[in-house]
Amino acid sequence: MPRTVVFVHAHPDDEALLTSGTMAALVAHGHRVVLVVATAGEAGLAADPLRGDLGERRLAELHASAEVLGVSRVEVLGYADSGLADDPTPAPRPGRLPRLVDAPVPEVAARVADLLREERADVVTGYDANGGYGHPDHVAVHHVAAAARDLAGTPLLLEATVPRDRLLAAARRVNRLLPPTRRVDLGPWTHAYSAARDVTHCIDVRRFAPARRASMRAHASQATADSGARTLGVFTKVPPPLFGAVFGHEWYRQPGLTGPVRHRSLFATLPPAEKA
Repeated sequence: MPRTVVFVHAHPDDEALLTSGTMAALVAHGHRVVLVVATAGEAGLAADPLRGDLGERRLAELHASAEVLGVSRVEVLGYADSGLADDPTPAPRPGRLPRLVDAPVPEVAARVADLLREERADVVTGYDANGGYGHPDHVAVHHVAAAARDLAGTPLLLEATVPRDRLLAAARRVNRLLPPTRRVDLGPWTHAYSAARDVTHCIDVRRFAPARRASMRAHASQATADSGARTLGVFTKVPPPLFGAVFGHEWYRQPGLTGPVRHRSLFATLPPAEKA
C-alpha cells in the first residue's frame, strides 16, 4: 500500500546526512516523500565568498538534493536560522519570521500539522531529544514534530538519530584515511544523538548509497570552509566502496517504544488499523 512519509528537518543538508537513504528507498518502493525544512540555513558555516547569499544558495541546493532523492514535495517554513550558541548569527530581516529557536512551538507545530493533515501522512519524522549534536534548531524540531504529530493525529512519529557508538566508530575509520589537518574533531560527538539501546528502527539503505552520496554532494556550500575540515566535505570524499559500508544504514527511535527488537521497516510499528 503506498504511504506518505513527511520528513521534518531544521536546515538544508540535514536530510542528506540523516535520512536521504530512507527517502530514496521509500520513493523506489512507490511511497510519497514530503520534505519540510524549517530554515534556509543562512547561519551555516561556509567559505566567506559564499556568505552573502548563503540562504538562497542553500535553498537551491536543497531542491537539487530533493530532486536526486525523488521527493514529491518540498516545503520551507521560512524561519531564520538560529545558528550555534558561539557563532555570530545574522538577525532576521525586517518583516521576516523570527529565528526558529524564538518561534513558539505551538505556532510552528500548527503549520506542520496542517501539512500533515493535507498530505494524510502515515509517518512524520523529527529528531531525538538531543537534537542530534545539540544545535538549537534541531532541538526545536524535536519538539515541533512531536507537537505536530499530536495535533494532526498522524499515526506514527519517528525520530531520526544515530547510535553514537556506531557514529564514533565510523568517524574514526574515516579520520584514519585523512591527513591530520583534515580530520574531524570527534569530541562533541561523544554525547550526541542516542544511545544504541534507544534506537528502535534500523533501515538498510546500502542499495541507495549512490543517491545518498549525490544528495550530500548537492549541498556543495556546506563542504567549504576557510579553516579546518567540514564534516560534509569529508564524507563526500569517502571512496565509494567504503561509503556504502559506512553510510549503509539509517536509524530512528520511536518515543515510548521499549524492548530489544530493532525494526527493519519504517512502517513496522504502524498501528494495526493503519497497516490494514
